Amino acid sequence: MSSSSAEPRGPVDSSRVPRFAGPATFARLPRLDEVGAADVAVVGVPFDSGVSYRPGARFGGNAIREASRLLRPYNPAQDAAPFELAQVADAGDIPVNPFDITEAVEGVEAGADELLGTGARLMTLGGDHTIALPLLRAVARRHGPVALLHFDAHLDTWDTYFGAPYTHGTPFRRAVEEGLLDTSALSHVGTRGPLYGRRDLDDDARMGFGIVTSADVMRRGVDEVTEQLRERIGDRPLYVSVDIDVLDPAHAPGTGTPEAGGLTSRELLEILRGLASCRLVSADVVEVAPAYDHAEITSVAASHTAYELTTIMARQIAAAR
Repeated sequence: MSSSSAEPRGPVDSSRVPRFAGPATFARLPRLDEVGAADVAVVGVPFDSGVSYRPGARFGGNAIREASRLLRPYNPAQDAAPFELAQVADAGDIPVNPFDITEAVEGVEAGADELLGTGARLMTLGGDHTIALPLLRAVARRHGPVALLHFDAHLDTWDTYFGAPYTHGTPFRRAVEEGLLDTSALSHVGTRGPLYGRRDLDDDARMGFGIVTSADVMRRGVDEVTEQLRERIGDRPLYVSVDIDVLDPAHAPGTGTPEAGGLTSRELLEILRGLASCRLVSADVVEVAPAYDHAEITSVAASHTAYELTTIMARQIAAAR
């Protein structure tokens, strides 16, 4: 890691360079090649060939970066200046084959493996949810089976679509089958909407997943739900995967498979902030499809989601020094 012996290089000073000017790196941070190495690498994966409905998430990473121009260096909700605590840098995009899903999955795994090999934690900007599988492969190679906290309207534990095993609806079934996940610490949050049948829930439960629906969050409240999640995670290494469709379409219209009745952006951010004591080793935010995102509502929510997760990682890195 880079910043244990050097002062982290932070974002461009917005009092000198207007927010609408200059390259749109995440939060206006330096590129990875400008700092040499990073404690947290923000990386894009422009891939959406695994979607089952509306495409467009291949443009999500850059839309999140553009929206993140509005982020500021001090996070009052976590009382932290994350970019002073650790070196966070934009690592650009992992190149992927848009025509061959198997090759794309292998490419994402190789790219993530290379970045993790430098000692960085990953904050990945998707892309569709297919990419969670290769990311988990790379993370589990270093940490062993990890706890998973999966924010999504959907289970994403189906077997195949049209006979294809690698899609945005199947990554976590594959991850369980491959032994990448600690099956005593798996949770979906924000699920809702119709399913193909009762078997979907039965299969999901057999894999070890607990479910907190969006209605549960509404009825029980953020604090109670977050406490339950922390207890389930314990001190295990944690991977957080956020499909932006966990938010209600009023808060995130720019996504491929919207479902009514979702979380508010405020609920999502507050739950994430409540995970600050968990051992977060990497995370992703996926399924932002800017073609359907009027006024950048979805991209803004996704940029703040990535910011909260990055802050948690930066605080933990600084505390471990």
